[in-house]
Amino acid sequence: MATKKWTIDKAHSQIQFKVKHLMITTITGGFEKYNAEVETEDNDFMTAKISFTADTASVTTGNPERDKHIMSIDFFNVEKYPTMKFVATRYQKLDQNGNYKLFGDLTIRDITKSIVVDAEFAGVVKDPKGNNKAGFVITGSVNRKDFGLKWNVITEAGSLLVGEEVRIDCEIQLSEAI
Repeated sequence: MATKKWTIDKAHSQIQFKVKHLMITTITGGFEKYNAEVETEDNDFMTAKISFTADTASVTTGNPERDKHIMSIDFFNVEKYPTMKFVATRYQKLDQNGNYKLFGDLTIRDITKSIVVDAEFAGVVKDPKGNNKAGFVITGSVNRKDFGLKWNVITEAGSLLVGEEVRIDCEIQLSEAI
């Protein structure tokens, strides 16, 4: 078997998260600077070694004031913890339709927790230039408090200003490194 290296195609990928605000609406955010190192045996992603990092100072929610708060000591504390990281540890195939469980270790603010996310593998295809591309949808959720992101406010009505559950919502396209 031949070892293949893959890089993330940032023009065709989105690394996003969703969090409740006032428990009545959902705010979507993402990261503009990130990287993934992926290595497989041939096109078999069940053998993949995956390491993903995101620059916490590249967080964006479409609101500069909110982004500044997310980068502050209340949340990511980007000066002390400039990156977050995910390293895959194992995979579980669920069916013949490309559905998997992806297990790994997520590190935010130097706190590492094992998490499980859903991964939908769309397959490997050649683009118009003859390059191999692989597509994935990654979804799941984590509790932000597990990673030291504990800041919050209780509203007059008694609800939380910021939800504790963070939904992960990523569209990933990988390019085989040549």
